[in-house]
Amino acid sequence: MCRASRFLFRLFLRPFSGISSSDMSKKTAVVLLAEGAEEMEAVITIDTLRRAGITVTVAGLAGATAVHCSRDVVIVPDVALDDAVSKGPYDAIVLPGGLKGAESLGKSSTVKSILTEQEKAGRVIGAICAAPAISLTAHGIGEGKRVTCYPSLKDKLLESGKYTYQEERVIVDGNLVTSQGPGTAFDFALALVEKLMGAEKRAATGKPMLIE
Repeated sequence: MCRASRFLFRLFLRPFSGISSSDMSKKTAVVLLAEGAEEMEAVITIDTLRRAGITVTVAGLAGATAVHCSRDVVIVPDVALDDAVSKGPYDAIVLPGGLKGAESLGKSSTVKSILTEQEKAGRVIGAICAAPAISLTAHGIGEGKRVTCYPSLKDKLLESGKYTYQEERVIVDGNLVTSQGPGTAFDFALALVEKLMGAEKRAATGKPMLIE
């Protein structure tokens, strides 16, 4: 395992003990992690949301065991997805890209269930890269909305005829936030911060990161 991989492995080796009563007023997010996820999109989003003071749970689709991402970076989820679901609901559900990871999320009945409930409740859903075109379309989430995705997957997104594709780095349509790929991950994460906590918190989070 390369040096960067070891760093990320340690970064996520921390126990998850749930949300304490003192944290109940904090915004919460769950990031769904599957084998083959795009690690930049996952880690940048997790890190940025936590910098903003959002309580983030990293949930492993296949359990709480180490997940090998698309470029061989290894991330250890906080909890298994089923355990994360039992501690919900969350203010935001976030789906990283990575084709293999997005396909797995798109095949999961548990993911379909939590996304459907999240959408019906009017809570935030974020999806980046392959996830809008593969995962969201598979579960019928966000139909009728303006969305973006990894450009080469645009046709996959449009073939259902139920989405309006726009060539933008980030699209926010109602409570759905979508983005294009690794290079737009900071924009995506900060858009989620703004959606959950407002423009001032977005600016306060981005400025010390030398982004805004």
